[in-house]
Amino acid sequence: MTATSPRGAEETAPQSSTDGRLLHRAGPPLVAVLVAVALWWLVTDVLTGDRLLSSFAPQHAVPAVGELLARGVLLPDVAASLWRLLLGMLIAAVIGIPVGLLVGSLDVVERATRPVFQFLRMISPLSWAPIAVAVFGIGHRPVTFLVAAAAVWPIVLNTAAGVHAVSPGHLQVARSLGASRFEVLTSVVLPTARGHVLTGLRLALGIAWVVLVPAEMLGVDSGLGYQILNSRDQLAYDQVMAVILVIGVLGYALDALARTVLRPRRG
Repeated sequence: MTATSPRGAEETAPQSSTDGRLLHRAGPPLVAVLVAVALWWLVTDVLTGDRLLSSFAPQHAVPAVGELLARGVLLPDVAASLWRLLLGMLIAAVIGIPVGLLVGSLDVVERATRPVFQFLRMISPLSWAPIAVAVFGIGHRPVTFLVAAAAVWPIVLNTAAGVHAVSPGHLQVARSLGASRFEVLTSVVLPTARGHVLTGLRLALGIAWVVLVPAEMLGVDSGLGYQILNSRDQLAYDQVMAVILVIGVLGYALDALARTVLRPRRG
C-alpha cells in the first residue's frame, strides 16, 4: 500500500481549493447563460412553430454572425458605432463635468437650474431626433448629438453629487491656508468628487449605448442600427438577430471595460 506524502497532499489541497473557487465564480453565470439560450431556443423554434419567428433561433442567428463577418460588413459597422459612441461621450463629458462642478459649487446656480435640468433630462433623447436631423442634416452628426444628449445628464448629476460630498471642514481648512479657488478645486473638490464623476461616466456609457442603436436608424449608411434596418429590408431576420447578439456582447464588454477603467481607486 503506497502512502501519500505530506508534500503531495499540500500540493493537491491548494489545487483543489483553486478549482473550487473557479467553479464557484464561473459556474452560476455559465448555468444562467445556458438556461437563457435554452429558453431562447424553446420560444423561437419549439413552442411557437412559427417559421418567421424560427429565423431568430440561435441555430440560425449565431451562424449569421459569421456570414456578416465573411461579407466584410460587420466590423466596419462596429467601428462606426464605436466611433459615434466615443465622440458623443467625449462631448457629454466636456460639457457635463464643468456644468456639474458649477451646479454643485454654487447653491444659487443649483436652485436656478434645477427645474430646467429636471425637465430636460426626463425627455427621451430620441424625441430630439427630428430637430437633430433638421439642424445637423442626415449623417453621423445628429447621431452624435443624440448620444451626447443622452449621456450628459448622468455626468452632470453625479458630478454635482460629488461636489456636495466634499466636507465643509476640508474647504475651510484649505481656505484658511490661503488656497485660491483653483487650488481648492484641484486639491480638495476634484479628488473627493472623482468617484462620483467616474460613476457618472459609467452610467452615461450604458445609456449612450442604448440610445446609439435606434439613433443610427435616422438615415445613416453605417453602424449597427443601420445594419438592423438593412437586414430587415432584405428579410434576413437571422442577420437581424445576429446584429442584436453583437450589440449585446459589445455592450457587455463596454460595461466590463468601464468597471475596470473607471473604478475609483483608493489612496
